[in-house]
Amino acid sequence: MNRHIVGTIVTGLFLVGCSSSKTLKKNDLAINNPIKTSLNLIKVENDKVPVVINPGRFTTEKVIYRLPKVVQGTYSVSDFGKYIDDFKAFDYSGNLLGVTKVDTNTWEISNATKLDKLMYLVNDTFDMEKEGGIGKETPFSPSGTNIEDTNYVLNLHGFIGYFDSLKSSQYQLDVIAPSNFKRTSALQEVSSKTSEDGKTQTSRYFAPRYFDITDNPMFYGELDVEEFKVGDIKIVLSVYSPNKKHSAEKIKATMEKMMQAQKAYLGGVNSTARYDIYLYLSEGKEDSPKGFGALEHHTSTVVVLPESMPDAALAESMIDVVSHEFFHIVTPLSVHSEDVHYFDYNAPTFSKHLWMYEGVTEYFATLFQVNKGLVEKEEFYSKVMGKINSAAKMNDSMSFTKMSENILEKEYHDQYINVYQKGALIGMCIDILMREESNGTRGILSLMKELSNKYGKNKPFEDDALIEEIIAMTYPSVGNFLNTHVIGTTPINYNAFFEKVGLEIKESKVKTNYLQNAGTNIVTADPVTRSIIFTDGVADNSFWNENGAKARDIIKSVNGEEVTLATVNQVLGKVFLWKPGTKAEVVLIRDGKEVVIKTTTTQSYTKGKGLEQTESATQKQKDLLNSWLKG
Repeated sequence: MNRHIVGTIVTGLFLVGCSSSKTLKKNDLAINNPIKTSLNLIKVENDKVPVVINPGRFTTEKVIYRLPKVVQGTYSVSDFGKYIDDFKAFDYSGNLLGVTKVDTNTWEISNATKLDKLMYLVNDTFDMEKEGGIGKETPFSPSGTNIEDTNYVLNLHGFIGYFDSLKSSQYQLDVIAPSNFKRTSALQEVSSKTSEDGKTQTSRYFAPRYFDITDNPMFYGELDVEEFKVGDIKIVLSVYSPNKKHSAEKIKATMEKMMQAQKAYLGGVNSTARYDIYLYLSEGKEDSPKGFGALEHHTSTVVVLPESMPDAALAESMIDVVSHEFFHIVTPLSVHSEDVHYFDYNAPTFSKHLWMYEGVTEYFATLFQVNKGLVEKEEFYSKVMGKINSAAKMNDSMSFTKMSENILEKEYHDQYINVYQKGALIGMCIDILMREESNGTRGILSLMKELSNKYGKNKPFEDDALIEEIIAMTYPSVGNFLNTHVIGTTPINYNAFFEKVGLEIKESKVKTNYLQNAGTNIVTADPVTRSIIFTDGVADNSFWNENGAKARDIIKSVNGEEVTLATVNQVLGKVFLWKPGTKAEVVLIRDGKEVVIKTTTTQSYTKGKGLEQTESATQKQKDLLNSWLKG
């Protein structure tokens, strides 16, 4: 699982009848006394869904029921118990049993031998994001829940909990919904039944254990659904666009081209028969979700992006986000540690190897695009330099394995975003080393395939033993790199690796976007006025400099949308995705007076460091470069 943030500059700076589901015949499943659960979308009141949990008989006098404190892939505390109301326990005669709320996510039920069922109401998390407290007060949007007339985002970890003693038990889930709702589910569907009046449909799903409840989200409501095949993998794309601005058909064309290229890059990796993409497009209202990005599950991903994005910008964001998520079918689906396989939702421990789960996955998502000709090598080089520049702003002397293992602690959690920067660069360096040692025949993808063959989705590796295993499977130079730069605290000299492939980092005029100078932010929040302003760096951004923007200018509005601390993620998220040729009207405040910039965007440049081929590159270096980019 993975949490991958879109537009890190934005999300990180300012936080100061149709169905598609896996259907099985009853005889195909060995269902033995499952925990019976139900969500009733017909009886929603005040945005709260009624939930019923029937666990079967207990033989102990007290039992513990929990909602997750942390879910896999988020690396932060979500506290889904905060969204539970009116929690009650009933005996077999319908009488209330004693319940003690132990903490935010935990309930203790007395006289449990008499327990028949639990009943409670669930609030959604999207509505709680009004103050923009993403990642602090509320769960990251793609891991959250939505309850509204036209759409239900059912990340099931927000609705269904577990009994401490029954975490490995099977689950039966009934979802009762209007029959005209479309529905997509990554869970196995056992049966479906429509009421006599035709207004209600009950879909029954099966989960082998609680992990499968948390790992298989659902969408219900007014959805747009498309399907296509990528090799032997069936891809199901579900889109909710509240104002019908975007269609699954258009997005499908982008996804199909990209994922076909990904599958060609992966070759024979077939760790899942089906992969679901759930796209929720945020309307931009006060109660709309604001945490843009995606949460990876083993065979699906939930994506949240702004509905206001133009088609081209949405396509680009989907490529960046979903390409990363889809590569997680390699790790952690096929290669993962015991911490992942036996995850504790209340008191989790974390693997040391975020450099592999997130870093290598992000590296694949970047490399495959140049490997399969989706981008030119210059664009790939630019992305690599962007990661180097971003990583340089983090703690470059922090042990990556120590950071990963202690990711919930503030000192390390503040460095989490570096898994997508330096983590990807770690993957790049290992790739180049393996190409050099094998004369171009092996790389980090072949290593991941070998690890996948050794382990697979049902066999976790021992966390402390992985590095030694990788060293044994590769070369001493890889071991030295891992021990020095991943376990150890020595910063990486990237020039030493680029030299192997005939490249060098040089000062040059480089392309940039409209919020950064080669990875350095040119907008920030004024701590006194709490307004969003340009920094001194705006003078070095050719677009803004040519249009007269100055340091300390307050950004009042962009294309008619007011920019405040509450709206900055939404509004500047769109600016982050601007392309040359975009019409823009920006209102600035300078010395108390309005300054209006009304223009069409041109490519923006800044002074910075770029990656270029050396004039003296040897044929051996050129061959190694080709095997790295195209091998």
